[in-house]
Amino acid sequence: MLASPGHRGGYGGTPPSPPDGPAWHHEVKWDGVRLLADVRGGVVGLSSRSGRDVSIGFPEFASLSDIADDALFDGEAISWQDGSPSFAHVVDRVHIAAGEPGRSAARRISKERPATFVIFDVLRLDGLNLTSLALRHRRSALESIWTNGPSRLLSQTYADGASLLEATAQAGLEGVISKKVDSLYRPGARSPDWLKFPHRATQSYVVGGWRREVGSTRLGAVLIGSPDAGGGGLRFRGRVGSGLAGQAGSELLTALASLTQQDCPFTSEVAELDRRGTAWVTPRLVIDVASLGVSPGSRLRQPAYQRLRPDLDPVHLPTESGVHRGRQ
Repeated sequence: MLASPGHRGGYGGTPPSPPDGPAWHHEVKWDGVRLLADVRGGVVGLSSRSGRDVSIGFPEFASLSDIADDALFDGEAISWQDGSPSFAHVVDRVHIAAGEPGRSAARRISKERPATFVIFDVLRLDGLNLTSLALRHRRSALESIWTNGPSRLLSQTYADGASLLEATAQAGLEGVISKKVDSLYRPGARSPDWLKFPHRATQSYVVGGWRREVGSTRLGAVLIGSPDAGGGGLRFRGRVGSGLAGQAGSELLTALASLTQQDCPFTSEVAELDRRGTAWVTPRLVIDVASLGVSPGSRLRQPAYQRLRPDLDPVHLPTESGVHRGRQ
C-alpha cells in the first residue's frame, strides 16, 4: 500500500500540513528502501516494491524470525550516516547478486554500514490475513508480538502531526506519513488513507529521453514525465539538467544507454526546443527530481536531479490525466 501526496491545506500556495484529529496517526517518513519481510519457519524472505527478492542483501534482518514463526511485515530498510538515514547507504543492497560472492559482499557491507528494518505494519500473522482489518487493529497485533532486538525498530506513532512535521524538519529527517487509523491495507494501491508530507519538494518521475551537453560527450539533460492515466506513455513534465554534473550524470547515462528507442514515449506535447538533439528511451528508469512546483504549462519549475531510483518501477508511480494542482 502506497501513500498519496498530502495536499490538505496545501493549495493556494500554502505548504501542505498533516490532518489533525483522532481519525489519524502520524509516523516519521524515513529515507530508505521499502521492503516486505516474509517470515516462515525461521526463514526471512525480503522483497522490494518491484517484487524482486532482495533477501541476500540484508543478512542482518534474519533476526526478524525472533518476532514470530509466521508473519508478513511491511517496513523500510534504513542505514544511518552522520546521524541521519542515508538512501545512498542502503539502496545498493537491492542489487547484490545471488551466490556466495554476493553473500560475502552483503556480510561485509552489513558490518561497514549496518541497516535497520523499521517495521510499521503487519499483514499476516500465524496464518491469518490481516489486510482486511483496520490499521488500529493491525497495529495492536504488531505491538502484542513486538520484542526488541538487533537491526529492527518499531515505527512510533504520534497524535500531533503538525508538531511531528516540525520536529522532523529540525532533525533533518525526510518528513511525515499520516495514516487513517481505520484504513484497510490494499496491497499495491496508492491510497488517500495514507498521506505523505516530505520536507523537500521531491517527486519520482520516469525518464523518456536524454541529450548530451553541447560540445561534450557528457549527459546534459533528461526529459521526464509521469505515467499517463490512459496507459502506454508519459505526461511530459519538463527537461532536467541541474544536478547531472560529474559521477551522477555518468551513472545515469550508463543506465540509459541500453534503453534507446525510435519513438517519443510522451503522450503530451513536447516542444521542438526540448526535442532537438534528444535520444528517446523506453520509459523504465525512475529518478527523483526536486523542484519549486509546477508552472501553468504543467512543467516543473527549476527542476534538479536528485538520484536514481532502482528500487522503483514506473507502475508504482501515480498516473496523470492532466495538469497538477498545487505544489509538489
